[in-house]
Parts: sequence; C-alpha cells; structure tokens
Amino acid sequence: MNYSPMLRQLSSPEFRLRLLKSLLWLTGFNIGVALFITLILRTGQSFFVNLVFSMLIGYSINVVIVTLRWLIWRDQKPPRFLFLLMCMVAAPIGYFIGGTIGMTIYGLKTPGFLSVIKSGEGIMVLMSIFISLFAGIFFWNQSKLAELEAEQEKEKARTAAIEKQAMQAQLQLLQAQIEPHMLFNTLANLQGLIALDPARAQHMLEQLIHYLRASLLSSRTEQTTLKHEFNLLTSYLELLAIRMGKRLTYQTDLPAELESQGIAPMLLQPLVENAIKHGIEPSMSGGSVHVSAQREGQFLHLKIIDTGMGLPADYDEHHQPEHHHSHVGNANVRERLLALYGAQASLTLKDNLPNGVIAHLCIPLSTE
Repeated sequence: MNYSPMLRQLSSPEFRLRLLKSLLWLTGFNIGVALFITLILRTGQSFFVNLVFSMLIGYSINVVIVTLRWLIWRDQKPPRFLFLLMCMVAAPIGYFIGGTIGMTIYGLKTPGFLSVIKSGEGIMVLMSIFISLFAGIFFWNQSKLAELEAEQEKEKARTAAIEKQAMQAQLQLLQAQIEPHMLFNTLANLQGLIALDPARAQHMLEQLIHYLRASLLSSRTEQTTLKHEFNLLTSYLELLAIRMGKRLTYQTDLPAELESQGIAPMLLQPLVENAIKHGIEPSMSGGSVHVSAQREGQFLHLKIIDTGMGLPADYDEHHQPEHHHSHVGNANVRERLLALYGAQASLTLKDNLPNGVIAHLCIPLSTE
C-alpha cells in the first residue's frame, strides 16, 4: 500500500487545524459529560474523578472509531449509515477500555467486558452509545465541510490559474503590438546605416539584441525587477535615439535600493512608447524622455516625463474613446493595474509645463 498520500495529508496544516478543532470539541464535550454525571446523575463521585473517567472513555471511544474506520475503509469515504453504525459499535468497546484504564489508575478491580454490560452501568453504556452516535454525526458533518472547503480551495486555485493565463496572454498580445512597429523601423534604419556608418550600425544591432533578449524574458514571466525593466527601457530608448539622432534625448533614474523591487513586466514600456510616438516624434524639435522610480511609504511611484507635444486640449482623464490609437496602451496598462494590484494602483496623465506629458504610475508595495 502507498502511504505517501496519507502521510502528506496528515502533515498538512489544514489537517492539523481540523485535528486541533476536533480535540478541543471532544475535550469540551467530555467536560460537559462529567458535569452532567456529577450534577444530574449524582453518582456520589467527585467532579474530578468523573472528569478523569469522562476524558478516558471519551478519548478511548474516539480512538476506537478512528481505528475501525481506517481498518475497514482505509482512504475510502465510508457510507454514512455504516459509519454511524460503526460508531454505535465502538461506544461499548471504548467505554470498557477507558473505564478499565481509569480503574487501573485508581487501583480498583477491573471487571470483564460482559459484566460491565450486564451490570448497573448499562445505562452509562447506553449513554456512551448515544454520545458516540452524536459524535459520529458531528465528525461526519465536519468531514463533509472539510471536503467542501477543499473543493472551494481547488476552485479558487483553478480560477487563479485561469486569471494568470489570461494575464500572460494579454502581456504577450501587448508585446506583439509593441515589437513589430519598433522592429521594422529599426531594421530599416539598420539597413541604411550599414553602408553609411558601420560603427553606429554595430551599436544599433547590439542594442537591438539586448532589447529583444530582455523583451523575450519579460513576456515569459509574471514578475520581474525594476532593474530588468529599466534595462529594457534603456535598450529601447537607445535604439530610438540612434534612429532619431539629436531629436531624442533620454534619462533613466533608478535608485540602487529599488533595483531588486518586484514589478509586473511591461507596465512602463507602453507608456514610454506613447511618449515617443505621440509626444516626441510629431514635434519638429523632438524632445526628451525621463523615466524615474521613487518610493514613498508603502507605494512605488514611477514617472515617464516627456517634453513632446503634450496632451490634447480636449483630453479628459476619465472619458477617453477606447478605440483611439493614442489611448490603447494606457487602457491596457490600467486594466493590468486593476487586475494585479486592485484599486490602490493608478495611472494618471497630466501636462508637463511648459510642454509635454507626465505619466504617473502609483503601485502599492508588497507587505511581505
């Protein structure tokens, strides 16, 4: 017989918690029985003596039930009627075992099993049968509840896995939207530079390789670091700076203490692309892009500041047409922020006076 699944179940925190709850319930029930015998039945024994016998008998019945259940059904779920019948059978056996142990402790003569059944203690045996039946119903319901909780946890795990797959698919779709436009323009520029400026073409090719390698890693992971994301952005901006020449300057500012900070991949990339595509490229004089990270309390603040064309005159932070090409990247980022971090995370856009846009990401830091 393979005991590995059973051993894993016994060592699980959920099983230990259920066992602790059952033991506490059984202990409280045994105390109640001792009080009932002392105050209602008035057997003449002290409460302490009745408590000792109640504990011994109660735990003995429980051990017999657990043992018989394992011997008969092992890892299988027993039929309810047969399980309750087994509890009734276990009651006199557990009563005899617990009573014998108690009498041995107090130095009394231990009677035989049949003599206990035939003696005046028969009423106690019947009461133990009733108690065992009640306990059997209780433990059966506890087992059913545990099964429902386990099924609920499995459903939660399945839902979480589906959400992760959807998020990963969305990230890969976003990656597919970003790469072709930039890649084709870069290759076209690279083709022209090979003949005119081989050294610059070599530098451009190196940055393209760095960018694609980092980009591929980001599209295959659910969590990355700020250092990796800033390296990705640096390669991306360097490629564009080679292509656009003096029309684009850039700066990245990542404090050393935030380099290892975890973050979802590809949150900054669409915002930087928007700054270039809708801010710097349409401007005759070009402009600059500054990407920074800062921690304030339990929040991470990421800013992409450009000196490009700025926001449209009719821009409304809360009412933007979803189909408009300049807002697709922002919509994707906001959807991912809501799914990943909830309502605490936000993306806001505002004017960067005298010209340009400030894209501000606010993300709650992990409390772990």
